[in-house]
Amino acid sequence: MKLITYQFNGETKLGALSGENVIDLASAYAASGQAGAFPADMIALLKEGDAGLGKARSALLASADASAHTVPIMAVSFLPPVVRAGKVIALGRNYAEHAKEGGAEVPDYPMWFHKTHTSLNGHLQPVIIPPGTSKVDYEGELAVIIGKTCKQVSVEDALDYVAGYAVANDISARDWQRRTSQFAAGKMVDTFGPLGPALVTKDEVADVQNLRIRTHLNGELMQDGNTKDMIFSVAFSIADLSRICTLEVGDVILTGTPEGVGFARKPPVFMQAGDMISVDIEGLGVLTNPLKNYA
Repeated sequence: MKLITYQFNGETKLGALSGENVIDLASAYAASGQAGAFPADMIALLKEGDAGLGKARSALLASADASAHTVPIMAVSFLPPVVRAGKVIALGRNYAEHAKEGGAEVPDYPMWFHKTHTSLNGHLQPVIIPPGTSKVDYEGELAVIIGKTCKQVSVEDALDYVAGYAVANDISARDWQRRTSQFAAGKMVDTFGPLGPALVTKDEVADVQNLRIRTHLNGELMQDGNTKDMIFSVAFSIADLSRICTLEVGDVILTGTPEGVGFARKPPVFMQAGDMISVDIEGLGVLTNPLKNYA
């Protein structure tokens, strides 16, 4: 399933993508005659585990012949699939060629840093460039959404704790990032964490370590990588993080970007108001965002 959080007619809803339409899951579930209420948000849905996903599947079946639960994609406003994630943790330099293009050594251990839930942004929503930065860069990435609380998990068991995957863009203010040795200031800016369009449940991803990632800026291909080139696999990264902190339902992990970022180009390429940035991950969809100046 491709699960989304969206707004329609002033209401925030849970939905599922179906072709060019969005299924209102709560409405379809209520019409199905199933017992119990449908979860109010994505984290609540995921906390119900298999039962919650079963409710979503029941709603999709009920909507098959009922246009009353369906609206066109272009009629809704996308929010990040997980709103107000408890943690948004990102992994730096997880592709060897990206590390090299930035003049860094390939790391011996995962380089973790934080973004914030206010950095999360939805598909087609504007990325707002704040005053004071002129070096806004893109980083197309695979995102992992945690589906079960985990602590001290093994690499072998790590993927059992995943709810699904999404496309992400770790947008970075490079000038702010490099002001100090702690570079999160350039990463956790409001709207600088586009995520979506959907949370794609893990059953739809045959091999998370073999997904093509491409980033286009104004239609021009800038990044073309594959998750098979990660230094630290998704499973290893989850296990490593779970040794550091408890991972909770709805937490978002960004897994690093392949080579081709703007600051490393000659001459450098930084994004400006009026640009359009898109990240495409095989099987997960295309995440597109315009850029605007802060008003």
